[in-house]
Amino acid sequence: MKINLTFLFIFFLAIASSAQTPTNRPTVNNEAFDNKIAKVINFTIPVMGVDELKEMQEDVLILDARPQKEFDVSHIEGAQRIGFRNIEKSILDRIDKDEPIVVYCSIGYRSEKVGEKLRKMGFKNVYNLYGSIFEWVNQGNQVVDENNQPTEKVHTYNKRWSKWVEEGKAEKVW
Repeated sequence: MKINLTFLFIFFLAIASSAQTPTNRPTVNNEAFDNKIAKVINFTIPVMGVDELKEMQEDVLILDARPQKEFDVSHIEGAQRIGFRNIEKSILDRIDKDEPIVVYCSIGYRSEKVGEKLRKMGFKNVYNLYGSIFEWVNQGNQVVDENNQPTEKVHTYNKRWSKWVEEGKAEKVW
C-alpha cells in the first residue's frame, strides 16, 4: 500500500508541474489582466502575442471564436468567425491543415478550446492570441464592425469581464 501511495504522489506531482504557467508568455500591458489570463487558460495551445500577430497578420488565418453578436460589434480586421460551441466547418473545409492559424476570443479561454478542437482535426499550426481581442484593443489596435468599418466598440462578454478592457481604449458593449 505504501508503494502505491508514493506512486500516486509522484504521478500527481508530475501532472501539477507540467500544467504550470509558462514564464515566457507574451507581453500584456496590465499585470492583473496577465495574471487573470494565466489562471483561465491551460496553455494547451501555443500562445502568440499581439505584437507577433501584427507582424504576420497578412500571412496567417485569423479565426474569431466568439458568437455572431460579439463578432458583429467588433473583430480584428480580416478575421473569420468560426464560433465556439458550433464550429463553422465550412470555413475549415477551405483551409490547408499546414496553414498557420491564430484563434482569438475575448481573453483566450474559448479560443484555446477551439484551438484544441482544430488540433484534434489535424490542423498543425494553431495558436491562441494571448489576451485576445481585449489585449488587441488595450494595445491601441483597430477593430472593425460587421460592415468592416473601423469602430471604437468592443463586446466585452459581460459587465464583469469589461474591466479587462482599459478605460479609454474602447466603448464597452455587453
